[in-house]
Parts: sequence; C-alpha cells; structure tokens
Amino acid sequence: MATESEVLESHDLDPMDESRNVQLEDDKLENGSKGELIKLAGQLRDRRNELNQMASERASTRDDLNAETREKVDEAQEHREQRDELNEQVQEHKENRNELNAEANELFDQVEDMKQDLELDDGKSIEELEEEIEELEFKQQTEVLDAEDERELIEKIENKREQLQEREEKVEQSDELEDLIEEAEEVRSEASQHHQKVTELADEAQEHHNEMIEAYREADEIRDEADIVHEKFVEAQEAADQHHEDFVRVQKRLRELDKKEEEEKKEEREKKAEEEREEAEEIYQKFKDGETLDTEDLMKLQKTGLL
Repeated sequence: MATESEVLESHDLDPMDESRNVQLEDDKLENGSKGELIKLAGQLRDRRNELNQMASERASTRDDLNAETREKVDEAQEHREQRDELNEQVQEHKENRNELNAEANELFDQVEDMKQDLELDDGKSIEELEEEIEELEFKQQTEVLDAEDERELIEKIENKREQLQEREEKVEQSDELEDLIEEAEEVRSEASQHHQKVTELADEAQEHHNEMIEAYREADEIRDEADIVHEKFVEAQEAADQHHEDFVRVQKRLRELDKKEEEEKKEEREKKAEEEREEAEEIYQKFKDGETLDTEDLMKLQKTGLL
C-alpha cells in the first residue's frame, strides 16, 4: 500500500505546508490597530483562498479515484457474472457427461453379457486359430512324417478347422453385438466430448475468477488512495474554514472599529457644533448689547442661524 506522500505525489498534489497558515490571536484581534487588522484580514483571505483551491483539487482527485474504484468494481462484477455463467455451463456438461457415462456403462455391461452368451471370450480367437492351422499345414508340407504322425497331424488340422468354423459362425451371429458395441462407444465418445467441454469451460471460469480477484484487489488499492486523498481534502477544507472564520471575525472587528471611529467623529462634530453655538450666543449677546461686530463674528452668527 502506498504511503500518503506517495499518493499525493502520484497525483501531483502538494502536501499542505502548515507553517503558511495564519494564526489569529485574541489579543491581536482586540487590541490590534486598524492597519494591522486590515493586513491580517488580507493574509487570512489569501491563505483561505489557497486552502480552498487545494481542497478543491483534492476533492476532484478523490472523486476521480472513487470513479476508478467503481469502474474496477463493475469490472470485477462482470467477471463474476461470466464466471458464474460458465460454472453453470460446467455443471450442465458434468450432468450430461455423468448421464452418458452411466448409459455407456450399462451398454458395455450388456456387451459383456452378450459376449458371455456367445462364449466369444472362451477359447482362442479367429486369428489365433488361423495361425495355428497355418503352422500345422506348413509342418505337414515341409516335414517327412510316418503314417501315424501324418494321421495325427491331419486330425489336429481338421479339429482346428472345426473350431475356426464354429468361431466364425458365432461371430457372424454377433451383428447385434457389434451394433451394441458401436452404440456404447458412441455414447462414451459423446460423454468424452462433454468432459472436454467441462475442462475448457472450467479453465475459462477460473480465468474470469482470477480476473475478478485482481479487479477487486485493484479496487481496494484505489479506494485506499481515495481515502488518503479524502483525509487530506478534509484537512485542507477545515483549515480553509478556520481561516474564513477568522477572516470574518477580523472583518467584524474592523466594522466595530469603523463604527467606533464614526461615533467618535460624530461626538467631535456635536461637541464642536455646541462650542460654536455657545460662542455664537455670546457674540449675539454682544450684538444685542450694542457692541460692534466684525465680519468673522457676523459669519459665525449666520452659520448658527442667529442672524
């Protein structure tokens, strides 16, 4: 099984450099200057975007690996179905073979019974008798024998010829036996053909079984890679989410600072307006008392609406 680094390298995925992650400290969030917080927000945003891109790439790679896993599982399932179909055919041919072998055995038993009835297995065969007669006749023709030996030899030859004739008559009567033998051999031959199919189909089924096992093994291996990449996706996504959460906190703090600044400015404006009004009222009192006002004093009165 490949290691995490090997899996990431094989898919051109860089491991996450945690040293580049941006840390948000509570003290800096509360007491940092607006300029510091704006800079920190930019760093958090940029790192968040990098991590989201990394998570997206890893999610895409994980999805591709999961698709490959499904393809391998489908491939294994196809081999399983073909194997099972072939095994069914093997079973059918086995049954046919066994039935035919049983039929052939019965026929050959009948052949043996018929042979015993015809006594074809008793005594010598036609070929053996023909050879013995030929040898005796050759002896008669080539050897000088006295009358007694000549007579005995002729009797032997005649006896062998009678045996041969009897044997030939039995064989001539055995057409049914020959037909039975032929039928038995044909049935046995058909059984052999089914046995050959059993062997061929069983071998083919075994090949599909081996292919199925290999496809499942590859599927498990790819699934393991997908699991590793998914873990790395989660790691990058969680880091991205944390950076986004911190970015939102900084943005919220900046809005608070902006609001505070606006309130301070408003207070300053109100304070300044109050001071101007008080000054204008003093000038207006002088005006009512008959004092001479300069241009600047008149402008202050106009600004406050007292003139």
